[in-house]
Amino acid sequence: MLKHRGFPGRLPGTDFQFTIRRANVKEGATPLIARQRFKDRRPADRRADTGFMAALWDHFGEEPFERGNLDAGRLSWLFGREVVAAEDPFDPKSYEALLRIDVAKARISFPDVFAEDGEGFDWDDEADI
Repeated sequence: MLKHRGFPGRLPGTDFQFTIRRANVKEGATPLIARQRFKDRRPADRRADTGFMAALWDHFGEEPFERGNLDAGRLSWLFGREVVAAEDPFDPKSYEALLRIDVAKARISFPDVFAEDGEGFDWDDEADI
């Protein structure tokens, strides 16, 4: 399992994790599934999604990336929309699976991350956590 060095382990000041420490050798990787995000989600959950997308964008940009130690639960909130498979066939239970950001959809869902004015995501803002 590839460990993404320099990728934030969690959203600062919260328990929302972005990475895992070690591979699950017994059962394999947790499969990625497309989870539906409803409009009534808690502000803290929405902020965690935004923070995770900001970390993905800062770390990988438009390039395909290996799933590696990225948390399956956090990825699943974005999978199938803003984060899509970058290979065919795609194995949702593989740590080596290639993913990429669908920039057009991500810009619509997370405008703060892709702000043109250079402000972007504020990692220190804990207002709605």
